[in-house]
Amino acid sequence: MKPILTTVDAGVGTIKLNRPQAYNSVNKSLTLALQQELDRLAEDPSVRAIVITGEGKAFCAGQDLVEVTSPELNPGFESILNEHYAPIITRLRKIPKPIIAAVNGVAAGAGANIALACDIVIAKETASFIQAFSAIGLIPDSGGTYFLPRLIGFQKALAIAMLGDKVTAPEAVQMGMIYKYFPDNTFDEEVLALANKLAKMPTKGLALTKQAFNSALTGSLEDQLAVENKLQLEAAATEDYQEGVDAFLNKRKPEFKGK
Repeated sequence: MKPILTTVDAGVGTIKLNRPQAYNSVNKSLTLALQQELDRLAEDPSVRAIVITGEGKAFCAGQDLVEVTSPELNPGFESILNEHYAPIITRLRKIPKPIIAAVNGVAAGAGANIALACDIVIAKETASFIQAFSAIGLIPDSGGTYFLPRLIGFQKALAIAMLGDKVTAPEAVQMGMIYKYFPDNTFDEEVLALANKLAKMPTKGLALTKQAFNSALTGSLEDQLAVENKLQLEAAATEDYQEGVDAFLNKRKPEFKGK
């Protein structure tokens, strides 16, 4: 069974974590395949938006503990962190295309933090997010200590990390951890609608917006104003900007090409 399933349709590339028998827990083969598929979709000009979701009942239950407790299979924590997880997180932030985490079930440990590193996180109403690390004496990894406090605040994030609280999708929306949740029976339709909407938008401008927000995570106000100046000039030089203005002035629907 392939650990990752990928499809491309109407400008949307969908990556599905495919270890449902293990709640899509992360092992070496899955992480390397995910890196490969992210690279492939990033380079595919026909793909204008990316969705990451899970097969079966879970989004991703985090690290496969069978792997790390096996003398034959365990790659070691240094390899797991530097070669498996970190390259995924950096790809999610650097790929110049909108990336949706469609959380279809539990997202625990590294699985939760991979989701939170995406651009837009949506979830089934019955989905949940768990910083499961403290239960086995570890710290949040996969960018968890970076993104979580920025999303929900230092105090709340630290408490959730220490206590390992289960956060339901409605609670996650309320605290600003994720964008929206949808009823389970309409979730797939909502994911498709959102992905299709993004794919039809001026994706060059969306890429520059993502770049600007990434910069804002670490820079000063003065630095960020300079970044906005630079990137706005780039956005104003795109074909999509000209198309958007022309469509607005002529009261018609724009047809963006991501150029």
